[in-house]
Amino acid sequence: MNENLKPLAAAGHNRPRNPGVALEPDWFESVGVNANAVDRRAAALMTRRSVKKEFQAAWLVRALTCIDLTTLAGDDTPDRVRRLCAKARQPLSDEILKALGLDDDPPKVAAVCVYPAMVGPAARALRGSGIPVASVATGFPAGQTPLRQRLDEIGYALSEGAAEIDIVLHRAYALERDWRALYDEVAAMREACGNAHLKAILATGDLKTLRNVYAASMVAMQAGADFIKTSTGKEDVNATLPVSLVMARALRDYGERAGFEIGFKPAGGVRTAKDALAWLILMKEELGVTWMQPDLFRIGASGLLTDIERQLEHFATGRYSAAYRHPMA
Repeated sequence: MNENLKPLAAAGHNRPRNPGVALEPDWFESVGVNANAVDRRAAALMTRRSVKKEFQAAWLVRALTCIDLTTLAGDDTPDRVRRLCAKARQPLSDEILKALGLDDDPPKVAAVCVYPAMVGPAARALRGSGIPVASVATGFPAGQTPLRQRLDEIGYALSEGAAEIDIVLHRAYALERDWRALYDEVAAMREACGNAHLKAILATGDLKTLRNVYAASMVAMQAGADFIKTSTGKEDVNATLPVSLVMARALRDYGERAGFEIGFKPAGGVRTAKDALAWLILMKEELGVTWMQPDLFRIGASGLLTDIERQLEHFATGRYSAAYRHPMA
């Protein structure tokens, strides 16, 4: 294998679960966010650091290993999910793998993310691959169903074979700044997940202010979330670098106070290799190399993989191929 392109870690869960802490409003209520400064910092990320040639290829392979390959469409079928899982098992063609020197240890995506009804087909299709199934749950995407029903949905997804659960926050609690109610719900969902990892979707496009984003991030982590995630992909505004920067600062602050490293997942609108590089740069600049691995960093996407394939083929051959040559399913 080309050592420059070898991922630092395979997909999986090699870190202790976040046990959470008691609700501590003092950790976030007094925190202000300077929106202009956040925008300037986010805009400077891609101008301060440039990744070219073989280094860019290495970073794109890393991004590939951090993808939660996702289908959350109303017309999903078991056959479509099985085809997506086949792509997850071998995201790059034999020709690209050979050209990159990765054919002896080909990279895989971090997980496959589907609706609860599609967890069973996905789990069967991925059996033996080491790729976990992540399921959205808790009334995705709105999160407006009764709590008992949302908890039952988690239980169903787990019984079908899910190893990760992407929950949705009840945004009304964050908008009303009812942090106790939000904490108690996330803690109940964390308990319902058992040994499965919990990713808390903040739906940042609905939270209105960066102060709310920071506070909701902190409450979700205090309640035991193993990852915080930007978006469902269904809001008017999904993952953006400024919002992700605020969440990264919350991750850093929580780690310093609680002593646990929590993962981060941008989702919604991350479609190009350039986008993936931007978020990897954010992770490296704000949190360090540790957050450039699938244990602590995921990208919720589907079409992103196609563009990464095209860029890696260009690196290997000097030619761009058409997107239709890299079907997702």
